[in-house]
Amino acid sequence: MITQPLTAQEEAVNLRTYGIPQVASYYAALSYLTPCEKVLFRSYIKAGVHVLDLGVGGGRTTAYLSRIASRYVGVDYSEAMVQACKNKYLQLDFRLADASDLSPFEDESFDAIVFSFNGLDSVIPNKKRSRCLRECGRVLRPGGVFIFSSHNPRSLLVRADWDHGRLKAFARTFISQRNLYFPLLLVVFTALKATHAFFAAAIRSMVKTIRRVPSSAFWRGEGNLYDLSHGGLTIHCATPEKVIAELTEFNFQLVTFVGDDYPRTSRAFFTEWYYYVFSKSENSNMGRKSCA
Repeated sequence: MITQPLTAQEEAVNLRTYGIPQVASYYAALSYLTPCEKVLFRSYIKAGVHVLDLGVGGGRTTAYLSRIASRYVGVDYSEAMVQACKNKYLQLDFRLADASDLSPFEDESFDAIVFSFNGLDSVIPNKKRSRCLRECGRVLRPGGVFIFSSHNPRSLLVRADWDHGRLKAFARTFISQRNLYFPLLLVVFTALKATHAFFAAAIRSMVKTIRRVPSSAFWRGEGNLYDLSHGGLTIHCATPEKVIAELTEFNFQLVTFVGDDYPRTSRAFFTEWYYYVFSKSENSNMGRKSCA
């Protein structure tokens, strides 16, 4: 799926980056769920289930998932991230482990696996990614759900957007909303903001297009890209068609997928990443240790 094999040094870049204390602190400060996560977690993760939170990072999803689960385990391969989680949630179970090796867990021991914030995309090279998917299938119970997100390599365009509420509040700092001239002032500010947002989006779209269109990942619909986040990461990305085909090979069945721009309608060249929900086949014995 990639044009050239990654060297051992390149494979270690992601782990080294996520081990930087400042990066771990950044993720530890996050505590929200995206609108997409809220709707999928509430729809497909039922109260009282056993949840494995892979790539838990600084524990962004921990508060919600641990509250509804009867058993919650957070896993990350960055010691700094795991320690950050332990510092925040003293009574919960966090493990230092690689997502491609879930040997500490028994077969069919979880009802739901979550791999949020595109964590699966950082599992490289492809052989490790395949082991990760196989391991997820092994520890997931039949009928269980696997929820994860993944970058879209064909995301080139950025929407011109702004917060209308904040703009209105900014206008109120100049004159009262009851003033007869307030609607006119709001129109002027909206026009200025729209112009700024349009040009900012155009520039960002141009940069993304220049970086992505020459890549094989864009044309093939899957592959690796270099992400500038946190000083540089190598990430895997794939279109929904490629993701669905790959997961089907591991006996997962697609339930649904939603763009990160939810509740907006996803668009192939706009949506930055997608969240997927797959279920494990009821009659699957995929990856059981006894069959390995």
